[in-house]
Amino acid sequence: MKTIKVDMEHVDIVAELFNQYRVFYNQKDDFESCRKFLRERIENRESVIFLSFEEGEVELIPLGFTQLYPIFSSVSLKKHWLLNDLFVTEKARRKGVGENLLHHARQLAEETNAKGMTLETSDDNYNAQKLYEKFGFEKHSEFHYTYTV
Repeated sequence: MKTIKVDMEHVDIVAELFNQYRVFYNQKDDFESCRKFLRERIENRESVIFLSFEEGEVELIPLGFTQLYPIFSSVSLKKHWLLNDLFVTEKARRKGVGENLLHHARQLAEETNAKGMTLETSDDNYNAQKLYEKFGFEKHSEFHYTYTV
């Protein structure tokens, strides 16, 4: 397994995984919109995306990806990373791909002297929760989190 920081050369491969990820979260199958969205993030340097893959005889075999967005902490005066997306293909699950992607995300946080990483997942995504806990993420209940459109 290899993992790279994605640039425009690999955007189509990641867009297919990104589309599958969104479908997993009950969104419409829409490869072109996913591709456009990711291209804009990369072109504008608004996110960092890591892609894990195996090298096949003819092409890359994508295994999973993660996308992180920079945010900032006014209190600590530091960068913080929002680990917004992490997806592993069904055939690659339970083979260390998720851990590998989290390792690269953590490495990015360390290299950028960030305060840390934040993520969220659905309440019923138990497998992801176990992985995040195994990797050191802790659920915090002292913060009141709200959301609006």
